[in-house]
Amino acid sequence: MLKTIRKQLNSKTSLIDEIAVILSISYDAAHRRIAQKSKFSIEETIQLCHHYGLSMDAVFGNANKVLVEKTKEIHSFDDMVLYFEQSANYLKYYQDSPQATLFYSAKDIPLFYTIGGTLLSKFKLYVWLNLLIDRKKQESFEKFHLPRSLQEYSTQLNSVYENVGVSEIWNDTTINSTLQQICYFFESGLLTAANATLIYEEVQLLLDLVEEKSSRNDARYHLYYNELLILNNNVLISHAEKSTLFIPYTMLGYFITEDQPTTRNASDYFLHQIKNSKSLNLSGTKDRKLFFNKARKKVDYYIQKLDTESNNLF
Repeated sequence: MLKTIRKQLNSKTSLIDEIAVILSISYDAAHRRIAQKSKFSIEETIQLCHHYGLSMDAVFGNANKVLVEKTKEIHSFDDMVLYFEQSANYLKYYQDSPQATLFYSAKDIPLFYTIGGTLLSKFKLYVWLNLLIDRKKQESFEKFHLPRSLQEYSTQLNSVYENVGVSEIWNDTTINSTLQQICYFFESGLLTAANATLIYEEVQLLLDLVEEKSSRNDARYHLYYNELLILNNNVLISHAEKSTLFIPYTMLGYFITEDQPTTRNASDYFLHQIKNSKSLNLSGTKDRKLFFNKARKKVDYYIQKLDTESNNLF
């Protein structure tokens, strides 16, 4: 760790002075640590890693063990705000890097499509909060209000997504959970038929958007269709100097690691998935239309089901 820190300092900067200031300890205490006469505490090591942007895996890990961080546990509305703030901060590092690439194994519609100012984005937040927070009485979607701070961090996340290269892997089940969630909350009496219809229509518009993006053959955006794998919502973002892997362990909870061997293996696995997937950018209009029309038929089925159930109520 100290060798890496020394490389970041200019020749005129004293390592002892630097460590003393960062850790708020005396010059003598810093000297003892650097001379290995006393040890850095775990808290001090973490503080130095954060300050210099060092991977803690390189300090604490070994070939078979990886140190991970995790996203904020969500037990309240405020926790949800902190979750998005933390997620935005993790990705901010890559925002202005034109060489950065984001890989997304889309078990569900990627988060970046379902955050923002749309009715669909509001609904997804409503679903997440209802499933993550134990409430004695659930309020209806129509009474649900979003704080402005959530919109701010959602905008930051989308800004990263729009400024890096993106490779998404979808399959025939990617939109399924969202469609079923709309149906469930309507049937539970927590979502009106009118709003349910509007949200289904926004899913249709989202499919139009993704199809249009994939048809441009833009080198910064690639969409792949994998018929064989069950996708897992893993996210890897990387450039030449750093990579970060997000591994889901709950609905919104992710383990996060920058361990180089782990992120390198994850990159190899993503590339292997892509190799065994069909590029919807390059495969031609027919294959692209087949994929998106199949998805649209699913949405149409749920809209027709909604109309039937609504009519039966009267």
